[in-house]
Amino acid sequence: QVQLVESGGGLVQAGGSLRVSCVASGRTASSYAMGWFRQPPGKEREFVAGISMSGRSTVYGDSVKGRFTISRDNAKKTAYLQMNSLKPEDTANYICAARMDPYDSAWTFGYDYWGQGTQVTVSS
Repeated sequence: QVQLVESGGGLVQAGGSLRVSCVASGRTASSYAMGWFRQPPGKEREFVAGISMSGRSTVYGDSVKGRFTISRDNAKKTAYLQMNSLKPEDTANYICAARMDPYDSAWTFGYDYWGQGTQVTVSS
């Protein structure tokens, strides 16, 4: 079982940067692949980025490629999402997720554990 708690959201102007964090608890938390999703108000949840258990593999959604970077610190059981060149359309609740990772891969699907999210609002 893994519990996930996000932090770091807030209000930022378009073109700015923000980093959100996700702390995982549980004895085997560092054995899980991690991911970030986002859900704008009234819209479907969207995959943003994923990172493998070791951190060697990453994958990104098309809308954030080249602007967002996912990383992790297994000693701290924490995953990060660095967001640069933010746009108003990036406004959403950013949700951390985790899943088993038998192949040390970055995943876009199959997540089993979810946090509550942290709100990111980008003003124009």
